Amino acid sequence: MSKIPFYMTTAIAYTSGKPHIGNTYEIVLADSIARFKRKEGYDVFFQTGTDEHGQKIELKAAEANITPKEFVDNVAAEIKSIWDLMNTSYDKFIRTTDEDHEKQLKKIFLKLYQKGDIYKGHYEGMYCTPCESFFTTSQLVDGKCPDCGRECQPAKEEAYFFKMSKYADRLIEHINTHPEFIQPESRKNEMMNNFLLPGLQDLCVTRTSFKWGVPVDFDDKHVIYVWLDALTNYITGIGYDADGNHKENFNKFWPANLHLIGKDIIRFHTIYWPIFLMALDLPLPKQIFGHPWLLQGDGKMSKSKGNVIYADELVEFFGVDAVRYFVLHEMPFENDGVITWELMVERMNSDLANTLGNLVNRTISMCNKYFDGVVTDAKVAEEVDEDLKKVVLETKGKVCDKMAKLRVADAMTEIFNLFKRCNKYIDETMPWALAKEEAKSDRLKTVLYNLVESITIGASLLESFMPETADNIVAQLNTTKRTMDELDSYGLYPSGNKVVETPTILFARLDVNEVLEKVEAKKEAALKEEKAKEGMDVEALEEISIDDFAKVQLQVGEIIACEEVKKSKKLLCSQVKIGSQVRQIVSGIKAHYSPEEMVGKKVVVVTNLKPAKLAGVLSEGMILCAENEAGELALVTTEKEMPSGAPIR
Repeated sequence: MSKIPFYMTTAIAYTSGKPHIGNTYEIVLADSIARFKRKEGYDVFFQTGTDEHGQKIELKAAEANITPKEFVDNVAAEIKSIWDLMNTSYDKFIRTTDEDHEKQLKKIFLKLYQKGDIYKGHYEGMYCTPCESFFTTSQLVDGKCPDCGRECQPAKEEAYFFKMSKYADRLIEHINTHPEFIQPESRKNEMMNNFLLPGLQDLCVTRTSFKWGVPVDFDDKHVIYVWLDALTNYITGIGYDADGNHKENFNKFWPANLHLIGKDIIRFHTIYWPIFLMALDLPLPKQIFGHPWLLQGDGKMSKSKGNVIYADELVEFFGVDAVRYFVLHEMPFENDGVITWELMVERMNSDLANTLGNLVNRTISMCNKYFDGVVTDAKVAEEVDEDLKKVVLETKGKVCDKMAKLRVADAMTEIFNLFKRCNKYIDETMPWALAKEEAKSDRLKTVLYNLVESITIGASLLESFMPETADNIVAQLNTTKRTMDELDSYGLYPSGNKVVETPTILFARLDVNEVLEKVEAKKEAALKEEKAKEGMDVEALEEISIDDFAKVQLQVGEIIACEEVKKSKKLLCSQVKIGSQVRQIVSGIKAHYSPEEMVGKKVVVVTNLKPAKLAGVLSEGMILCAENEAGELALVTTEKEMPSGAPIR
């Protein structure tokens, strides 16, 4: 029997920079849904990717002094590496610079133009470059972009427009007759009341003020505007052809079952995208889910606020599955979630180390301690066993019900309720007390068997959310993950099987203060590196002539010996070879270099400086150093190897 197709997508990430953990949340959320659907038996096609055209990219590339294609190649590779780091199981990573996407986009534009849905005109309004969006003055909020809050600039240019109003009534009817189309419900109400019911304006779909985009074939001074370009990836990525010669995947998987997007771009996906599809005579996606934001403790993440947290930073401290657990479990269904380093440590310790990690560790340890690791179902049951089995067997249904409604956080809570019930079962049965009475050996065997069986079921359900952890657990129990059908049965763990001799710790407890100290140290190091890139300004001195400069003799010197100056906390005394001479030079750099580090370095020396005594030691010149804003010193050296004594001009 063939599997039921299930096509789902994330929004494609904009290649303006490295995605933070709030952006990364979406791909992890989508991955958990895709994995769960596969476990349920669906034939899943999971697509993600990058949105790579637009004025913002063109400007950023110019700032970096590289081509737009080089810029997006770099950022797309970084985005893909983070998606891979988070162990996401996408089937396709599409880029809007892909040749096949650009080819189909041109054909789509022409088709809509020939149909009369796109026409040529002029646009005049306020334009937000970061959002790539035009707004009327009345749409601005306090004179700024209603989406991102940034400044907008007046813009007037020739453009092609799409006749949105032509399809508005049809879209309103579809939304009213398909209550599942926009989720959560609050997003649907927002779109209807704020945009559709007041009346849609025609949409600008080309630009002439920049070049980084897909050109219109029949009018190449125009490039196709970002939303028509970006949104069509959902069909071009699976083989849509505007001429009707669709590939197998398009025929198999369209319409999409789920577009998973952030709530900030729901207007484009629930109004523009369905109307584009109507114009192309294609069925609409079955559901568009606008998930909430994951916020830092002090609000929405932004580089300007300095509160950005990145996935790879979190993984460095907590590991991949701990980060997956947090972003999935801590996000409410409709409201924004919050992430802080303190909350991460708290969840790591309470949920992962205590509830789950400790359960697995002590269960395996007791199996080894009491029965050399052999797990046997001696079938000596008591009433408390039935309640454990009831909770365990009911968990699958509860998880499936939550996942059908995309309530991923609630589904994970049900799984961890199973693990909590196992911990309670240990307290109720007290295996350590049973072990003291030989007559209760079979009862102890049964208790440990029930624990191993229950944990196996829990790990099998956990697989979609924390895949590496699920694999680790069943490997330590010396078994395999259960299929969805097998999760309806209790007692499939082979009696007489043997667990590993030494359990490994799934999640180690962390000290919050130690974590925060390390985070702060990394921030300071990154800030120093950033400042070094930016450069620093110093107060200008009085101008000098070339004749004044010529009075200073600079030469390359090689330090052949160095020692600390006694009675001084700051000074080092170096023997510096300059040509055929050796000079003694005293420098206040003891806090920055050890005597051993100085030896062998080629440095720049002022050789005609009048000798002076420092701390009673004669100094016959000056070694030059650079100093940053933090007061840190670095020796000035030559880029290429130069002989000692070489003049510096």
